[in-house]
Amino acid sequence: MTELNQTIHTILSELRPEADFTASTDYLTDGLLDSTDIVSLVASLDGRYGISIEGTDILPEHFSSVATIANLLGKYGVVS
Repeated sequence: MTELNQTIHTILSELRPEADFTASTDYLTDGLLDSTDIVSLVASLDGRYGISIEGTDILPEHFSSVATIANLLGKYGVVS
Protein backbone atom coordinates (compact mmCIF):
# COMPACT_ATOMS: atom_id res chain seq x y z
CA MET A 1 0.00 0.00 0.00
CA THR A 2 1.40 3.40 -0.94
CA GLU A 3 1.87 6.14 1.62
CA LEU A 4 -1.05 8.07 0.09
CA ASN A 5 -3.33 5.04 0.25
CA GLN A 6 -2.28 4.38 3.85
CA THR A 7 -3.02 8.00 4.79
CA ILE A 8 -6.45 7.83 3.14
CA HIS A 9 -7.18 4.59 4.98
CA THR A 10 -6.09 6.15 8.28
CA ILE A 11 -8.36 9.17 7.74
CA LEU A 12 -11.27 6.88 6.88
CA SER A 13 -10.63 4.78 9.99
CA GLU A 14 -10.58 7.89 12.16
CA LEU A 15 -13.82 9.08 10.57
CA ARG A 16 -15.64 5.74 11.00
CA PRO A 17 -13.62 3.53 13.40
CA GLU A 18 -16.32 0.86 13.45
CA ALA A 19 -16.17 0.30 9.67
CA ASP A 20 -13.98 -2.28 7.95
CA PHE A 21 -12.91 -0.39 4.85
CA THR A 22 -10.51 -3.15 3.78
CA ALA A 23 -13.42 -5.56 3.25
CA SER A 24 -15.34 -3.23 0.94
CA THR A 25 -15.02 -2.43 -2.74
CA ASP A 26 -17.64 0.34 -2.65
CA TYR A 27 -17.90 2.31 0.58
CA LEU A 28 -21.18 3.99 -0.36
CA THR A 29 -23.02 0.92 -1.61
CA ASP A 30 -21.86 -1.02 1.45
CA GLY A 31 -23.08 1.75 3.76
CA LEU A 32 -19.68 2.60 5.20
CA LEU A 33 -19.90 6.26 4.17
CA ASP A 34 -22.84 8.61 3.80
CA SER A 35 -23.07 12.18 2.53
CA THR A 36 -22.16 13.66 5.92
CA ASP A 37 -19.10 11.41 6.09
CA ILE A 38 -18.03 12.57 2.63
CA VAL A 39 -18.20 16.22 3.71
CA SER A 40 -16.05 15.39 6.75
CA LEU A 41 -13.66 13.37 4.61
CA VAL A 42 -13.28 16.22 2.12
CA ALA A 43 -12.52 18.63 4.97
CA SER A 44 -9.90 16.23 6.37
CA LEU A 45 -8.28 15.71 2.98
CA ASP A 46 -8.28 19.45 2.26
CA GLY A 47 -6.60 20.15 5.59
CA ARG A 48 -4.13 17.29 5.37
CA TYR A 49 -2.93 18.12 1.87
CA GLY A 50 -3.47 21.89 1.76
CA ILE A 51 -5.87 21.67 -1.15
CA SER A 52 -9.45 22.70 -1.82
CA ILE A 53 -11.53 20.01 -3.49
CA GLU A 54 -14.10 21.75 -5.67
CA GLY A 55 -17.79 21.11 -5.12
CA THR A 56 -18.09 19.79 -8.67
CA ASP A 57 -15.68 16.99 -7.69
CA ILE A 58 -17.63 15.93 -4.62
CA LEU A 59 -19.40 13.07 -6.37
CA PRO A 60 -20.16 9.62 -4.94
CA GLU A 61 -18.00 7.88 -7.53
CA HIS A 62 -14.94 9.76 -6.25
CA PHE A 63 -15.36 8.33 -2.75
CA SER A 64 -16.17 4.66 -3.33
CA SER A 65 -12.71 3.29 -2.47
CA VAL A 66 -9.18 4.27 -1.50
CA ALA A 67 -8.24 4.09 -5.19
CA THR A 68 -10.97 6.51 -6.32
CA ILE A 69 -10.10 8.92 -3.52
CA ALA A 70 -6.40 8.73 -4.46
CA ASN A 71 -7.31 9.41 -8.10
CA LEU A 72 -9.29 12.47 -7.05
CA LEU A 73 -6.39 13.73 -4.96
CA GLY A 74 -4.10 13.22 -7.96
CA LYS A 75 -6.22 15.75 -9.86
CA TYR A 76 -5.16 18.27 -7.20
CA GLY A 77 -1.48 17.41 -7.42
CA VAL A 78 -1.32 15.00 -4.49
CA VAL A 79 0.83 12.04 -5.49
CA SER A 80 1.61 8.78 -3.76
